[in-house]
Formats: sequence, C-alpha cells, structure tokens
Amino acid sequence: MRVKPYAEPLYAGTGTAGVLLSHGFTGSPASIRPWATYLAERGFRVAVPRLPGHGTTWTDLDRTGWPDWFAALERDFLRLREECEVVVVGGQSMGGCLALRLAQVYGDEVDGIVLVNPALRGNDPRLPALPVLRHFLASVPAIGGDIHKPGDHEGAYERTPLTALHSLTRLWRTVAADLPSVRAPMLVFRSPQDHVVDGSSLRLLRARVGSHEIEEHSLPDSYHVATLDYDAPTIFTETAGFVERLCRTLTGRSSSGQPTGRPPAGPPPAGPDLAARNDSGR
Repeated sequence: MRVKPYAEPLYAGTGTAGVLLSHGFTGSPASIRPWATYLAERGFRVAVPRLPGHGTTWTDLDRTGWPDWFAALERDFLRLREECEVVVVGGQSMGGCLALRLAQVYGDEVDGIVLVNPALRGNDPRLPALPVLRHFLASVPAIGGDIHKPGDHEGAYERTPLTALHSLTRLWRTVAADLPSVRAPMLVFRSPQDHVVDGSSLRLLRARVGSHEIEEHSLPDSYHVATLDYDAPTIFTETAGFVERLCRTLTGRSSSGQPTGRPPAGPPPAGPDLAARNDSGR
C-alpha cells in the first residue's frame, strides 16, 4: 500500500489546546492541511490523521468501513486528551460526522466541535439499493473535487467504492440516531452551493443536536470542499477564535497560558484604561 505524497497525516504545534481534524470520504489530509497548518502556526496542537483506505487507491478504501475510520480518529483524540487541557474535534463532510460520533462516545471529554459542510445523510435515490448493488457493482464515478476556486485539488479518488459507501450510510444512521447526546459548543460552516451534501444534513443537525451553543457561518463563495475554496480564510480565523474562547472559558487562560482578566506582561496602561480593563474582566 503506497500512500500518495499529498495524503500524509499532519501533526504539528505544541500548545495546551488541541484540535483534531478529519478529512472526508474518498478524500485525504490534503483537503484540510491549510486549515490545520493555520491553527498550528497560531499555537494550537493539531492532529490530522489519514483515515484507513484513503490516500492510496479506491480499492483499498473498499476494504475498510466506518469503524476503521473512527478508530483512527479516536486514537489521536485520546492522545490529544492526554496532552492538552482543551480538545476540539472537527472535520469536513464525513469528517464532521466522525467528529460528532466522537462527541457522542466521549461526551464532556470533547470541549468543542467544528463542522464544515457536515454529511449526515445522502439524497442519491440509489442509496437504498446499496446493500444489494454493492455485490454486483464495485464502484461508481467519484463525487470529490467540488471546489469553486480553480487550481486546488483535495486528493480525492476518481471512483467511489460502493461497499465503503454502504458503510458510510451506516455511520450516518448511527450518528443521526444519537444527535441529542451531543452537547458541546459547536461552530458550523455551510456552503449554500454544495454539490455533494445538500441542506438536509444541516437541517437534521439543527433539529436534533443537543448543543445549546451553535454558531453558524455561511460560505457564499465556496462549494463542498470549502477548506480549499474562496471562503477558507473565514473557516481558519473563526476556528481559531472559537478554540481561543473555549480556552478562556474552560481554563481561565488563553491558549498561550495568559490568565484571563489580567493585562499582558509589560507596563500597565494608565489609570482609566486599567480600571476599564479590570471592570470588563478581559
């Protein structure tokens, strides 16, 4: 099994706040590498595993299923949980669905969730036939590469393996059934012009998830793989701000270790400004 050069996992950063990110079905770490790199450069500890069966060939993927993909993500989550005070999980498309599953399994151990065009269901009329169809047809043309911005490539396969796709539909059902148990604060990004995942996934999430803190952002100039598209900077900066706010709320410190409610090291501001800073608690 030869891994494509662009599909290598990414582990970077040394901060006390960890961010675990997952790529989507048939994709690779290349699709979220800029997102992860941005966060690592801002002091967060970042993990981007290559999910089993991805980044090699579609036939490799067809020999795996959603428990394998989840297990790979789970290993890095548990490592980050040991190393970091705050751990946020996130992902794009199927990666978002896997992140929600982590929140269902680990509950309060997940401090926050970031979702980019999360997939929780499919609208292809052929999906109900997959249990039978997969025994007669190995694959169909791929659905990857839905990017508005020219020149970017997510490293997705050109074929979609049907046995693996059938396993993905089981993941959807598993996660959808237990959405009320997800209670962590959530940051959600949605592309109105998504040609892979329609709006029904987000509507399902809104209707059933147990989280009371949900912040949503629209990505008007991006398609499905928004982390490589025109609105990617919005995803990057809003994610960093979301994780930073969680750090301050949960630990009383910023991700850099600066205590909340104290001015940065150095000469204090003059009288009125110092009083205002203390009154605001910032």
